[in-house]
Amino acid sequence: MFGNSPFGEIKRPGPEIDLDCEVVVVSDMFVDEYVGGAELTTQALIDSCPFKTQKIKSSEVTMEILEMLQDKHWVFGNFSNMPNELIPTVVANLNYSILEYDYKYCRWRSPQKCQAAETKICECQNEMTGKMISAFYYGAKSLWWMSEEQQNHYLKLFPFLNERENVVLSSVFDDRFFATVKVLNEQNKDVERKGWIVLGSTSWVKGFDAAEEYCKEKGLDYEVVWGLPYEEILAKLATAEGFVYLPAGWDTCPRMVIEAKMLGCKLVLNENVQHKDEIWFETEDPFDTQAYLYAARERFWKSITESMNWKPTISGYTTTKDCNKHGYPWRKSIQSMLNFCDEVVVVDGGSSDGTWEELKEWSEKEEALKVYLVERDWDHPRFAVFDGAQKAEARKRCTSDFLWQQDADEVIHENDYNKVSELCKNFPPQCDLISLPVIEYWGGPEKVRMDVNPWKWRLSRNMPYITHGIPLQMRKTDQNGDLYSSPGTDGCDYIHNETYEVIPHASFYTNEVHQARVAALNGHEQALDGYKDWFARTVSMLPGVHHYSWFDLPRKIKTYRDYWSQHWQSLYDISQEDTPENNMFFGKPWSEVSEEDIQNLSSRLKNEMGGWVFHDPVDFSRPTPYLTLEAGQPKIMSEE
Repeated sequence: MFGNSPFGEIKRPGPEIDLDCEVVVVSDMFVDEYVGGAELTTQALIDSCPFKTQKIKSSEVTMEILEMLQDKHWVFGNFSNMPNELIPTVVANLNYSILEYDYKYCRWRSPQKCQAAETKICECQNEMTGKMISAFYYGAKSLWWMSEEQQNHYLKLFPFLNERENVVLSSVFDDRFFATVKVLNEQNKDVERKGWIVLGSTSWVKGFDAAEEYCKEKGLDYEVVWGLPYEEILAKLATAEGFVYLPAGWDTCPRMVIEAKMLGCKLVLNENVQHKDEIWFETEDPFDTQAYLYAARERFWKSITESMNWKPTISGYTTTKDCNKHGYPWRKSIQSMLNFCDEVVVVDGGSSDGTWEELKEWSEKEEALKVYLVERDWDHPRFAVFDGAQKAEARKRCTSDFLWQQDADEVIHENDYNKVSELCKNFPPQCDLISLPVIEYWGGPEKVRMDVNPWKWRLSRNMPYITHGIPLQMRKTDQNGDLYSSPGTDGCDYIHNETYEVIPHASFYTNEVHQARVAALNGHEQALDGYKDWFARTVSMLPGVHHYSWFDLPRKIKTYRDYWSQHWQSLYDISQEDTPENNMFFGKPWSEVSEEDIQNLSSRLKNEMGGWVFHDPVDFSRPTPYLTLEAGQPKIMSEE
């Protein structure tokens, strides 16, 4: 390693350095300075990075910065302006990967240009710079190439690079590009395509003169595009008949060729377009090309994550309020999180039944358990809004990379502990929140409900803008200026802390599965069998929680009577008198419901039903189907 710095106290030279970053990206230039193919690919990767990144121009890399960030994973793109004398230090001390856009072992970055300039075959690989670059590449954890031909050329010159992880990445595009292509293709599907496009360039490699001469010889109506805004170039390609590109030297994976193909242009290319014969590009089905390109970002970061030997940290968080009184399995819920989380944050709302005291005593013995008392005025007419506010309080106190939210009546199965960590490592790069399975018990361990959605927002990145509360379109205020909600939320949604917009999420639960579940609930036997198989596979592959809300039916009915009916009235600004019409359980006022009534109804619900959503009076003539769970309950639930 670097050992003690000979420079004494390190001062931050050059760029502002974020010491909390996890990935450092080096490039000669970034898109804010120059919009080139390499720069666009680099930026698309930065934008999709699941880690906090630090951008550094190659000219600004110094020994001090290398030492300062030696524990990070480095990604070197174009690095021609980085002093060669730093390469041995990089090789010896850093964990890094390389994105090779051209041929940097050659002093011209192009063997053909080298031959043209020096009137002899390029042999830069045998010179000092070539040897230094090959050593630099050999020290990398992974090497990422723009085309198969480029990779093969390098491996032929430097066969020892076969010992490293070599991956053909191709050019990388961001979501905006795919959206733009879709819009342009739709807008111009009936437009008669006219004219050919030639890329204007002063670069020898780009072959402008050859392309223009081709168009003249063939009598083509053509337009040379010089320095146009990116969106304008795409718009021209979307209506052009074709694109002519005849580079004078190897061009590893020119973006404009890909853009032209995606936008429906005919292509005139030569053998120097190195990706043109690759399967993903020469296919006649544009979907295959798009799918390959779209997956590039995830391929890259998944590999980088593995190279980093990265173990994400996880915070679990929950809230409590009189959990002993309500009979929630809160201790086992928290313990199940402690079994896989680096920390568990609990915010208590001012329990008066001993819950807070137990939490405080427990936290004194368990270092990973962080407990906080945040009292509220639970007699306030809008007390239900505090449920989301308490979750927000717990969330903002979490310090880990990923956050796992769990309610006091939810428990995670021991089989799922490792699945959570693995899911964090492979978290979808384009989102900050995912939903995961929920096993909803009904009256005991024998029945799992399928009459409610089998998912809930669960795992998220620790992003400061994410909080809990009422979504924008449902937020209302009463005459006193107090917040409440229209129906459709429990007040605990994942929302943006400034705009209140709902946070987009990735889900395993597709529309096709939803339709199958609905059909199964309506008596379709084949759909029921299919849904059961899907559910069993899903809960075996993905981590989820076991929800004990309706496990003990007498407890649930009493809790609804004593708390939840008032909660929904508070949240939705509705007033419900204690009348038979407003009691979906019994069809008579709660004041007339006896303990025997509760026990009898609970028994019937458990034995005759597989679930019921009490928006309507219970109807025993319409028994709901249910599922069974092979894995069984979490072991912790059977422990004393």
